[in-house]
Amino acid sequence: MKKIFAAATLAALLGSAAHAQDVTALKAQAVAGVEARAKMAQVLNDQIFSFGEPGFEEVETSKLITATLEKNGFTVKRGISGMPTGWVATWTNKVKGKPAGPTIALGSDIDGVPRTSQKPGIPWHDPLVVGAPGHGEGHNSGNPLNIVAALAVKDVMIREGIPGTLMLWPGVAEELVAAKAYMVRDGVFKDVDAVIFTHVDDNLAVSWGPTSGTGLVSVEYNFLGETAHSAGSPWRGKSALDAVTLMNLGWEMRREHLRPEQRSHYVIKKGGDQPNVVPAEASVWYYFREQSFDAIAKNFEIGNTIADAAAKMTDTTVSRRILGTAAPRHFSKPIAEAAYANIQQVGLPKWTNDEQAFAKAVQTNLKVKKVEGLSTELDKLEPPAEEPKSGGSDDIGDVSWVVPTITLRYPANIPDVTYHHWSAAIAMATPIAHKGVVSGAKVVSMTVLDLLTSPTLLGEAKTYFTDVQTKEQKYLPMIGPKDQPPVTINADMMSGYRADMRKLYYDPAKYPTYLDQLGIKFPTLKK
Repeated sequence: MKKIFAAATLAALLGSAAHAQDVTALKAQAVAGVEARAKMAQVLNDQIFSFGEPGFEEVETSKLITATLEKNGFTVKRGISGMPTGWVATWTNKVKGKPAGPTIALGSDIDGVPRTSQKPGIPWHDPLVVGAPGHGEGHNSGNPLNIVAALAVKDVMIREGIPGTLMLWPGVAEELVAAKAYMVRDGVFKDVDAVIFTHVDDNLAVSWGPTSGTGLVSVEYNFLGETAHSAGSPWRGKSALDAVTLMNLGWEMRREHLRPEQRSHYVIKKGGDQPNVVPAEASVWYYFREQSFDAIAKNFEIGNTIADAAAKMTDTTVSRRILGTAAPRHFSKPIAEAAYANIQQVGLPKWTNDEQAFAKAVQTNLKVKKVEGLSTELDKLEPPAEEPKSGGSDDIGDVSWVVPTITLRYPANIPDVTYHHWSAAIAMATPIAHKGVVSGAKVVSMTVLDLLTSPTLLGEAKTYFTDVQTKEQKYLPMIGPKDQPPVTINADMMSGYRADMRKLYYDPAKYPTYLDQLGIKFPTLKK
């Protein structure tokens, strides 16, 4: 993270006249710029939804986003941190007679989730391609939001002579938590002054401090043994599958004696070839989740010990590969407070009767406890909980420990849908998502302008980062210099689905929306 500008330096940078300008007027210009690009946001949102690509397979998604940014004056570097779908896009406004301004980075995830293919605008399970991945987390919406916010701010920077750099970047393979830690390790954020990350939600909200949830390490254990005829001479075999089974049994026995806040899960990636051959190779993939760096490391070491023991019991060998990590998240209080002030100015979208009826139909079909439709009241900005709850992870946590960071959540989805499930994809290419993206883009554009024009805000963010967040806890990376992202992990999955998925890609040259292309009337409420 580069040095934050002192107040006097930044005032000189902006020029006294420009700095004295009412930032409210600048924000109004940016909001107007976002509104003027609402169609652009809808098209990008719907196109990315139709691609439905899982982690490291976001080929069409990255191609579309980078082409859009290059068309609008951004310089794009591809293949970031060894990831074919990774990239960083930057645009700098150099103003004669003024030093370079701060660098503000906007990020959002781009990957889909396996087996969550779903037709948008249909309030029951109806996949686009049976068994295929889809946007069951709503990651199709964040980059369209960031793009229109950045372009609106870019116009204001040029018009008003505000120096600075805008940087856009994707959360590749976030569902595998397998990208951001590598980007941090490789110095992608070393010259960034502040990060605004965006994530789909059902409200317009932000938080600060240590969050509820967990960090994690994602690791694959590979056991090697020897084949033999399973009936003729099983005593000559050394079963790698037995080793995997014993490791899983050992971990299950150990769970009782771990903190209840821990979360851990595993899937057997390879269990053998056929029943009459003793498996010589088997692998199991674990997520070890906990709420602190030390606790994650402790559980990881327990897992390693159990794996080694399973190998000894079966006379096999074991190796392990870290696939990705996620640090516990800690967000900037000053930037969150500035963003929340803008949230209060923007407010939630004005939902129509049709939109509310559709949301309630989805909730009814999912049998949620309260069928209340879309959110109509803003969440409050609350202090962090004294004892944060356990739960999910996000590798934005790694970024948050090297540069002041917030996550803005925006209302593009329906309350009480199940994420990592087809139901979370239902609204993500409908007017609900389109409105939510625009409202979030307004908040992002306004907050970027706060960061570009306020020396006080940048200084406070730096002070909070150094004197509060990292005073006693420093960033502890969990990947090493030789670890690499597992870029081929979903290749086999996509090889079986991409051809059928490609037939359903959205063509904005022919259809106003993806719903129009699919012939889906909104709102569809009943079969």
